[in-house]
Amino acid sequence: MPQVRRSPQSVGSITRGTTNPNRLRRVDRWLAGPQARRLRAAHDPLVVDLGYGAAPVTAVELFERLSRVREDIELIGIEIDPLRVQAALPLSRDRLSFRQGGFELPLAGRRPVFVRAFNVLRQYGEDEYEAHWEQVQGALAPEGLFIDGTCDEIGRRATWVALDPSGPVSFSISMRFGAFALPSDVAERLPKALIHRNIPGERVHGFLAAMDRAWLDAAPLSPFGNRQRWSAMCAALKDAGWPLLDSPSRWRLGEVTVGWDAVRPGHSA
Repeated sequence: MPQVRRSPQSVGSITRGTTNPNRLRRVDRWLAGPQARRLRAAHDPLVVDLGYGAAPVTAVELFERLSRVREDIELIGIEIDPLRVQAALPLSRDRLSFRQGGFELPLAGRRPVFVRAFNVLRQYGEDEYEAHWEQVQGALAPEGLFIDGTCDEIGRRATWVALDPSGPVSFSISMRFGAFALPSDVAERLPKALIHRNIPGERVHGFLAAMDRAWLDAAPLSPFGNRQRWSAMCAALKDAGWPLLDSPSRWRLGEVTVGWDAVRPGHSA
């Protein structure tokens, strides 16, 4: 098998690379659910898993899940570490491949519908993520999304920012019921753009605090299960004016998506 060499043009740094099977199921479910329309409408159904880690298992899972949405998708796993690419090559198949690269996305001019980068940018400095956002945004298809997210080791708590070619559009939280006491427990898994902003006066802090209050207010629904309690929390947030972008069908999954302006860095008014 030919050796994969690191290109000097690759943009980024080698990350820790830790991964686990099914770790990214929550964001995959979101891409295959409310965002599936983007994939169905795409002229070139190309998807990129950027920085898939020491093992390509989550890239293979994403390929299989999105293939149920559109059977002719192509997924390219991109890793800056050539040894990780070398290890992934035996799993290549028709429409699933792996190559060495970074945020420059070595795609020979093709524009992906989805670029998923999970647990990648959180390992960079707070002064670095915006430049990488902009680089990936510039490579997206017109209907494309860049998903910058973070989750715990087995995927029980996850958050992600979705960006289209013009900028960030939404922020999502997805958690397994029973894996938290308060919704704000997800704070340690916020993306790099928000994790240092969870302080009084910042919008994301205000949103998490509002979630906690609504969750506690919904405590009388606990005998009916956490699904009903979470849904009531989300309904209360929407009634209070938070710009939720999803519906009760997503809330029942332990998920909520809010417009980016509601949580973007910077002090709230």
